[in-house]
Amino acid sequence: MNTHKTYTIQDAIKTLEHYCSYQERCHKEVVQKLQGMHMIPEAIDVVIVHLLQHNFLNEERFAKAYVSGKFKIKNWGKRRLTQNLKQKDINKTIINLALNEIDDDEYIVIFNALAEKKFNTLHESNIWKKKKKLADYLLYRGWESDLVYAKVNELIK
Repeated sequence: MNTHKTYTIQDAIKTLEHYCSYQERCHKEVVQKLQGMHMIPEAIDVVIVHLLQHNFLNEERFAKAYVSGKFKIKNWGKRRLTQNLKQKDINKTIINLALNEIDDDEYIVIFNALAEKKFNTLHESNIWKKKKKLADYLLYRGWESDLVYAKVNELIK
């Protein structure tokens, strides 16, 4: 027996307008939400076109908000930001536009602060293990390896 709620296109549009106005969304998230609502592909296309035409859905705006938030709040580097946006099927041009919004000086300031904060919490007597822990931490957060290794060697001698 089929027990899931059925939605008209108008219901879906209303639901997705709210979904998109609450927080920036990418196309992939919207399609997944509509599929979860058991909408057929033709209906999904109609809803997406409506959301695009009425500016509820804007991939460039999403990418910029995503990059800004994850960079400032989670201190992610450009490699992780790029990787996560690619997983959301954001195109390379839009990813680059969003990454270019990050101020280069601020990027380095946040990187240095993050590296120094983590360095001060490491209680490892073995210099190589300490270097590895710091490097792994920064690389996991998506900072470029040249920045990471230069900073690790500067902090741990």
